[in-house]
Amino acid sequence: MSISEPTDVELKILRVLWQQPGATARQIHNAVHANQDKNYSTTVKMLSVMLDKGLVHRNDSVRPQTFTAAVTRRKTQKSLVSKLVERAFDGSASSLVMQALSSGKPSKEDLQEIRDLIEKLEQRE
Repeated sequence: MSISEPTDVELKILRVLWQQPGATARQIHNAVHANQDKNYSTTVKMLSVMLDKGLVHRNDSVRPQTFTAAVTRRKTQKSLVSKLVERAFDGSASSLVMQALSSGKPSKEDLQEIRDLIEKLEQRE
């Protein structure tokens, strides 16, 4: 089964599971919809859809059932960025980086991380 790209709501659920593997549907619901008046059954349905899509695993051997992410944060981010680069920046990663850096004020820490990454990439050449 191929894993499909997560929707915005599915990403919110995955973020919970990346931080809290083995969460119950109730825990996920409370984390995702903390200050919203959303129905619990909607979260359960979303988890069922995500299970069918291969985005989560369900442990049926415990009660209540628990869920874990079937995809890593890194792999998901990489896939989403690759698609964004292709769709919005005509395949140019540098255009994406330039847009990201010019659209906000990066922190000193962010800039240092970027410098470190550039140095690391240059050393590979």
